[in-house]
Amino acid sequence: MADIKSYMKEKKKRERNQADYKEKIMKHKLTNVYRFLLVAAAAIALIAVIIVQYRRHVYTDYDIVSSAPRERVSGSTDLRLGNAILTYSKDGAHCTDAKGNALWNQTYEFQDVRLAMCGSTVAIAEYNGRSIFVQNGEKQVSKFTTTMPIRDVSVSAEGYVTAVLEGTDVTVINTYSPGGEIIYEGEARMNNSGYPAAISLSPDGELLCVSYWYLDAGVVKTNVVFYNFGDVGENVSDCMVGIFFYTDTLVPQVQFMNNNTAFAVGDNRLAIYSGSYAPMEIAAFMLNEEIKSVFYSDKYIGLVFQSEDSERLYRMDVYDTNAAMVGSFYFDIEYTDIFFGQNNFVAYNEKECVIITMDGNEKFNGEFDRPVRLMLPVGNSYKYLLVTDSSIDTIQMK
Repeated sequence: MADIKSYMKEKKKRERNQADYKEKIMKHKLTNVYRFLLVAAAAIALIAVIIVQYRRHVYTDYDIVSSAPRERVSGSTDLRLGNAILTYSKDGAHCTDAKGNALWNQTYEFQDVRLAMCGSTVAIAEYNGRSIFVQNGEKQVSKFTTTMPIRDVSVSAEGYVTAVLEGTDVTVINTYSPGGEIIYEGEARMNNSGYPAAISLSPDGELLCVSYWYLDAGVVKTNVVFYNFGDVGENVSDCMVGIFFYTDTLVPQVQFMNNNTAFAVGDNRLAIYSGSYAPMEIAAFMLNEEIKSVFYSDKYIGLVFQSEDSERLYRMDVYDTNAAMVGSFYFDIEYTDIFFGQNNFVAYNEKECVIITMDGNEKFNGEFDRPVRLMLPVGNSYKYLLVTDSSIDTIQMK
């Protein structure tokens, strides 16, 4: 009997020891978890502080990180072509990188140069001429001639080209492959479909958007039409996959932002379309002010108006590809160009620049050291290229 009592006593003791050991292990684990959570919370708080400070940080100046010499061509214009610099005049065009190295050079003699750009690809033509040069950031994609005088051109990032050609009694809308072969021929008549006032190809070249102006009982109206040159378009008449009627609007600009989103700007509305096969209108914003300028990227549309605020010159209303209004932003410089970054926009002229985030924070508002012909972004860290008459400067905001 004594042995049984002793055994039970020892058993209870062992069970208490095991329970105490498990409790100690659990406390140790909980202590480690608490420590980890505290460290993680501190790290998250630190990151949040850094992000807030970064967003609120205001740049007051910039450093020139590197500089390359360049020679300005008299009578030329500088434009951004992807990450490169396109310079063109009546006598030709050439493209250089950030270090001033020539990427390509194309000579021609055009009296009235017409350019269309998409990404790193450009189509160069002459109004009333018959030659079209297609170049990308590295080389010539194609060169071809048309059978009728050119009125307008659009180009895709892949090198497809749509040209509006003027015939004797009909306007022709031809689309060419990157090799210069005709893949689509269309006709437009003022008393039927109307006159093609604006055209835009999607970056992949599969969709074409055309704004037609036509007369109806003496009133000029607009049809915005989408064509599909892929498998979907082969199964419908004339490749037409969408048509939108605007009886009270003239639409002088249509534009693809990416392969899925396009927009049309009229004298009293902004329409946004979505769809990679047969685009549909997903939103229409009625406008009661005169639009001064229109700017866009693959993410944003910006409409510039005269400011109603007496202390600011301009207001830009920004919309995204989901047809949501991002916000209204005010700035006070006479701009020559505006471009969008990932989460901001830059307005500038040859003397000064302002950078505003989509949160409404003014990141920079200052002057350049010397006259700037062109400004373009380098990455997403507030680094930019400044193209002047004599140099290409890479700057970092500070």
